[in-house]
Amino acid sequence: MNDHNFWLGKNIRLRGLEPEDGPRFHEWNHDSEAGRNLDVVWPPSSLAGTKAWVEETIKKAPQNDEHYMVIETLDGEFAGMINSHHCDRRVGCFMYGVAVRREHQGKGYAREAIVLLLRYFFHELRYQKVTAEVYSFNQASIHLHEKLGFQLEGRLRRTLFTNGRHHDQLFYGMTREEFEERCP
Repeated sequence: MNDHNFWLGKNIRLRGLEPEDGPRFHEWNHDSEAGRNLDVVWPPSSLAGTKAWVEETIKKAPQNDEHYMVIETLDGEFAGMINSHHCDRRVGCFMYGVAVRREHQGKGYAREAIVLLLRYFFHELRYQKVTAEVYSFNQASIHLHEKLGFQLEGRLRRTLFTNGRHHDQLFYGMTREEFEERCP
């Protein structure tokens, strides 16, 4: 990789999924706490099923600006993933999800991946607003989004059930102008 790669940060790069990512995702799926932070604790799945999901995702052409990307360290380690979803070009709004493997957390990789993704959507695709959904028990994600300059825009109370309790969904938003102030 060179310095002219849009998807290259100081510590990470974003890249497309590759067939060899199947076992990495499968292993990661066994981290129940990571699953809970994304949505729910997943039931056991087969390696073949996870490989098939990766293969299907690779084969599909991105639609509606929805992308899955691997967060990879500059040394080539699989550190996590980021994806865009609920993209509406007409209105100029989109959402994303990000997750970093436990052993790579606390190193700024999620922040760097988010900035790269937002820069692409705001500066290359002309989107004007991003929303991130965070669960009320995920203090690390709340802190990350607030530190990045996202504004808490809404709370849906008791809409998630995990670990024996109901939790709130928090919605954080940032406009293109706010992004440019924080991340010129």
